[in-house]
Amino acid sequence: MIYIGRKNRMRVVKAVNFGLYLDGGEAGEILLPKREAPETCSPGDWLHVFVYNDSEDRLIATRQTPKAMVGECGYLKVRQQNDIGTFMDWGLSKDLLVPFNEQAWPMNPGRSYVVYLFLDEKTNRIAASTKYSRHLIEDGSGFQPGEKVRLMIASRTALGYKAVINDSHL
Repeated sequence: MIYIGRKNRMRVVKAVNFGLYLDGGEAGEILLPKREAPETCSPGDWLHVFVYNDSEDRLIATRQTPKAMVGECGYLKVRQQNDIGTFMDWGLSKDLLVPFNEQAWPMNPGRSYVVYLFLDEKTNRIAASTKYSRHLIEDGSGFQPGEKVRLMIASRTALGYKAVINDSHL
């Protein structure tokens, strides 16, 4: 099974002049472009790749690791905005979309924001959100007293600050 928006271990099935095709199981063959392919790789070899949708909605693989993956939060910088939303730099050639309906506040080009990455069920595309309560649990369930956690300060409120805990709780 392939996990869109996550790292996957995939087997090379064939080499072509523009890259390598990887076995995507039910998703079919997924291209790893030539510029991303290791020079000494051949069919049968295994690679660790990140899988996402390219600008034409085809699944594509990269050996690059984005700043955040699906199910995680990241502190990302806004590159630009257009009629459908805000685009953020997440370390890949294709920018990450934060649709307007997933923005809790206006986002400004050049500024950085904490966003939660998710896989949109309708489009099967990776997107991001600043509406944390849609994606994160807002109670203390799942933690033990004294347990070490990772915190990311997400926003300021009238009472203080909101923090994301372990990419799962707010």
